[in-house]
Parts: sequence; structure tokens; C-alpha cells
Amino acid sequence: QAIIISIMNKFGYLGVMLLIAIENIFPPIPSEVILTFGGFMTKQPNSSITILGVIIAATIGSIMGAITLYYIGKILNKERLSKIVSGKIGKILRIKPKDIDSADKWFDRKGNKTVFFCRFIPIVRSLISIPAGMSEMPMPKFLAYTTIGSAIWNTVLVVIGSIVGKNWEKVAEVINKYSKVTLI
Repeated sequence: QAIIISIMNKFGYLGVMLLIAIENIFPPIPSEVILTFGGFMTKQPNSSITILGVIIAATIGSIMGAITLYYIGKILNKERLSKIVSGKIGKILRIKPKDIDSADKWFDRKGNKTVFFCRFIPIVRSLISIPAGMSEMPMPKFLAYTTIGSAIWNTVLVVIGSIVGKNWEKVAEVINKYSKVTLI
């Protein structure tokens, strides 16, 4: 947490954007800390950053991370994943190639809504980009749902951080607990 705060203090919007991009690729990094602290920073007397600026930087970072995972999904396509799970890994994870096919068909039917709504679920909000890429969701649709969903999530947390001020850490703790419950 101290490293995140240090980066944001030193690099401002660029720090927010890069941290959120990294958070999207490596979900255990908590966006709630980045975003609520970003909101808190906007209310500091010597700060030149704004709520809108933090939201825009965070949303750009979200999109950067999501695009990276989308292309990982595209590379790790359905056929490759089916081959992987038809061996030892599939037995260990109890996943069969037909499970991959079923998931892909489900995503084709529900993918648009899924990409949008999953942007509000910790950890899942990042990982949903992989099946979007695997299912070859059209990039314009993917970007639209990702941008809108991420912008909403980012706005809520940044605004909460600006409202609660010095208590931003308490909000981050509550959301972190929500993240752990979601992961379980």
C-alpha cells in the first residue's frame, strides 16, 4: 500500500493510469486503494489533480490492462485451451474440453452484458477480458462495454475517496473484504 501511495504522490495522473493498468493485469493489486486514495488526493490543499482527471487516468489504465488480457485470451484461444485441459492440467482442475466449448457458447450469448457487469466485481473485472478475447468478441463492443463499466467503477471509488477524505483507508478495507468474499 505504501508503494502505491508513493507512486501516486510522485507521478500523479500517470501513476494512477499505470497502477490501474497493472492492477487489471495482476488482479491482486487493489484498485480500491488506488482509486479511493486518488479521490482523497484531489482534496489536498497542495494538490493539482482533479476528480475528473483521476477518473480519466484510471479509465485509460483500465482499458490498457483490459486490452492486454483480451489479447492474451485471443492467443490462448479455445482450441489451445481445449488441448491444455485434455491433458494432466485438465484432470487436476477437473475441466474437460467440452467445458471450454460450453463456456465459449455461453459467452457468445451473454458476453456483452458479462463484460459490462463484471467490471463491478473485484478480481473478475480484470479476468473477464480473457474469455472476451478467446471468444473473439468484436473489439469495438469490448472497448465500449469495458470503458463504460470501468468508468462507472472508477467514478464511484474516486468520488467516495474524495468524500470520506482521510478515512479513505476504511473504505478501501471494506471493499477489500468484498473482494475476498467474491474471490472465494
